[in-house]
Amino acid sequence: MKNPEQTIGNLADKAKLAFIGSVDEQGYPNIKAMLQPRSREGIKIFYFTTNTSSMRVHQYLTENKACIYFCDSRFFRGVMLRGTMEVLTDAESKAMIWREGDTRYYSEGVTDPDYCILKFTAISGRYYSNYHSEEFVID
Repeated sequence: MKNPEQTIGNLADKAKLAFIGSVDEQGYPNIKAMLQPRSREGIKIFYFTTNTSSMRVHQYLTENKACIYFCDSRFFRGVMLRGTMEVLTDAESKAMIWREGDTRYYSEGVTDPDYCILKFTAISGRYYSNYHSEEFVID
């Protein structure tokens, strides 16, 4: 992969869904489809919205190891990023990601206690394309 930042960034930006992974109380992996990230900082940090009351939030508060996966089914390529997931509930983070229309999910608005942000920070990844996989580290 010549330019990981561009290749993976484009893949993440074009994906309609992201798959996030967490670890449950018994140590088993759990995967969930999410809407694409609301925001990202390069390919290191990704922000998602979710419900504070969700099972996934509970899992990340217990064990912050996580992964996210983006795929392009048209060209049969994808990237899995490994890292950690933080649950952010502070007003500044919530306001940064809030969008008009989010009251559909969070009826009390940006201050809804059931609205929080998942901040994923990548440390490494694995990219698959053209019948070839390659590992990489994210600085």
